[in-house]
Amino acid sequence: MLKVIFMNIIGYDIIIFITAVFTGVVYHYLKLSADRLYKKLHLSIFVPDGSRSQKSADKDISELRETDVVGMRNHTGKLYSLFVNLTGIFPLLGILGTVISLLGMVADTTNVTGNFYGALTSTFWGLVFAIIYKFLDGMIYSKIEDNEKSVELFLQRNSPKAEGGSVSKASLEKPAAGQKRR
Repeated sequence: MLKVIFMNIIGYDIIIFITAVFTGVVYHYLKLSADRLYKKLHLSIFVPDGSRSQKSADKDISELRETDVVGMRNHTGKLYSLFVNLTGIFPLLGILGTVISLLGMVADTTNVTGNFYGALTSTFWGLVFAIIYKFLDGMIYSKIEDNEKSVELFLQRNSPKAEGGSVSKASLEKPAAGQKRR
């Protein structure tokens, strides 16, 4: 069984494995970015004999700048978008590998078994990595949503109030190149 699964590893399946490694690296940096933003926005205050005092927590909160928080949120958002798009590619890569192998089977009828196994292994690896990264997506999504809510709350509490007592969406968005912030 394992021989069949790894039979096409040097063939088309290597593209799926390279994409899986790249997606793993993106996930790693996404997790670091989400954790960093979470720690910035969820400061813990310990009892006086603990490692952080009330004064150091107050100092950390007062040093938090809106532009830094929004920049961290945008960076995390870009990484998450890249991660989600890469995760969606795996089933497509598996199908593409299947089609390529089946086309090879039509062109070379002497190696029907090898091409058929290649078609199955491409589908197998595409599905395996799609399932793994979909699971990881479910784990990181809650932290990203929590961060998004915390950033919005932070901006509402610390931004100059717009008309009606709330922060305008335009003031929270990153200005396009050449435009000034309103």
